[in-house]
Amino acid sequence: MKNFVEELRWRGMIHDVMPGTGEYLNKNMTSGYVGIDPTADSLHIGHLVGVMMLKHLQLCGHRPIALVGGATGMIGDPSGKSLERNLLDEATLRKNEEGIKKQLAKFLDFESDTKNRALLVNNYDWMKNFSFLEFIRDIGKHITVNYMMSKDSVKKRIGADSKNGMSFTEFSYQLVQGYDFLHLYQYENCRLQMGGADQWGNITTGTELIRRKLGYQTEAFALTCPLITKADGSKFGKTEGGNVWLDPDRTSPYEFYQFWLNVSDEDAEKYIKIFTLLSREEIEALIASHKEAPHLRLLQKALAKDITIRVHSEADYEAAVEASQILFGKGTTETLKKLDERMLLSVFKGVPQPEVSRSEFESGIGFLDFLSKKTGVFKSNGEARRMLKDKAISVNKEKVDENYGLSIDDLLNNKYILIQKGKKNYFLVKIV
Repeated sequence: MKNFVEELRWRGMIHDVMPGTGEYLNKNMTSGYVGIDPTADSLHIGHLVGVMMLKHLQLCGHRPIALVGGATGMIGDPSGKSLERNLLDEATLRKNEEGIKKQLAKFLDFESDTKNRALLVNNYDWMKNFSFLEFIRDIGKHITVNYMMSKDSVKKRIGADSKNGMSFTEFSYQLVQGYDFLHLYQYENCRLQMGGADQWGNITTGTELIRRKLGYQTEAFALTCPLITKADGSKFGKTEGGNVWLDPDRTSPYEFYQFWLNVSDEDAEKYIKIFTLLSREEIEALIASHKEAPHLRLLQKALAKDITIRVHSEADYEAAVEASQILFGKGTTETLKKLDERMLLSVFKGVPQPEVSRSEFESGIGFLDFLSKKTGVFKSNGEARRMLKDKAISVNKEKVDENYGLSIDDLLNNKYILIQKGKKNYFLVKIV
């Protein structure tokens, strides 16, 4: 079997690893899991590091388990600070679980007959019938308060600098997570839990619970990856519009592609190791080529291509590339007409979108009036006329003059007309 720990190490995906983890995995096929918060019916790119850890685990011959944290999802965020962790009912939880599994299936093999096919579980299924008394009797007694208080995540919340302290619910999360590991250890041969660096304390509570409950000869392991940040230190995966989602209805394939295409050189060199399956040799060759001609953005293009195809499709990737060319002067009228409405609106997000009534448009509007009085692209007919004489106006990427006559044939998706003033000023006129 391929060496899982070494594969993650050269990719920069290891922050902490419990001694003996690599040796055990090299000798034994086992299962490993990552927990996923089911607060939405879609993953966002912040989840992808954990998903890629599961992917590499499967490629190295082991069985990946994706655990949906339905039990904690049913509790919600006890601090009341997070809008992302709302209290969920069971119907919403199941809907979110289904959405997450569809996305995971693009990365993990859930369907084959191999021994290491992936498994999706929900901790709500084994926690829902646990009474409080059973839990504190059978689980709580094995982990001391002293042990739980020693965790950095707890110290930060109850230290002198903490204003609000820590609720009992939050304090108990590490026990709930620890029990998840124990349950999967007993029923699914799961010997490894993985997560972000901030999860080390909760994960090691699980390994400790397993040893105290089942005996110190048991073997349970922990591995965490670094928390991914941008080169400027800001949070990875967030844009001005919020999370970058895998669901195309939340984040369009074009916006998704653009996110990766626009990362810095430093981030691209890091991300291409983490978020693609390209080999070490392929990545080293790409990095070398990129350094010779950084203006070509070879790393960013390779990264954006690989992950857009994996999350969406090759057709979505090709459409995103074509759409990108429109903004940078290479797109044609034909390219523009091929864009569906969602892609068109993604490309011209933030561009002024003046509206003209359909009845008025169909009855006929003089082109100069359309450009000035009706849409406000120009302040006056005279200003519009001057730019038209200079061949500085385009309709749907075609240069026009003041004699141009607008018609129904100009409508994109039977609703829009793209006006370009000069090189960079776009207006997407909507016919309503």
